[in-house]
Amino acid sequence: MSQTGVASLDMGRKTIAVVRILTGIIFLFFGEYKIAGPEFAHTSFSVWVRGWLSQNEPVGFYGVFLQKFVLMHPVLCARIVGWGELAIGIALVLGLFVRIASVGGAIHMISLALATWYAPGHGVATWRYFGANLDHIPLLFLFAIFFVTHAGETWGIDGLLGKHNASSRRKAGR
Repeated sequence: MSQTGVASLDMGRKTIAVVRILTGIIFLFFGEYKIAGPEFAHTSFSVWVRGWLSQNEPVGFYGVFLQKFVLMHPVLCARIVGWGELAIGIALVLGLFVRIASVGGAIHMISLALATWYAPGHGVATWRYFGANLDHIPLLFLFAIFFVTHAGETWGIDGLLGKHNASSRRKAGR
């Protein structure tokens, strides 16, 4: 590969690392307010879920899940969401277990998209469903990019651990 190609690849990795860290900071804010006080777990979360259900926004099978499981255990589910977002934020900022955090983040974004898919109403143009989920779909794409590119290896602990593991394997003669 030419020097220009190597420099371009390095710049791409650094750009993804910056985006990973900034996305992590956003998730730290998301998670922090949800776990810092009792309001989200004991009030806000179930109000949101009930609102989605009353507006008939969730995809059919997901609405059943929200009704039969999430609303039966709202404090537990709210804490899972809050602590999950905080864990995703920590992982992305530190670059630690980024691929695992990316899977969790993708699942979370899919969950939110399924919960709010029909916000524009039923039977409207397909583009409106995607437009209504512009706060979930781009984050889903970022998590896919972080997963595929091993985003924690640049400016992250995953990279340090990877170098340590490769060094250990070489010393062991593997």
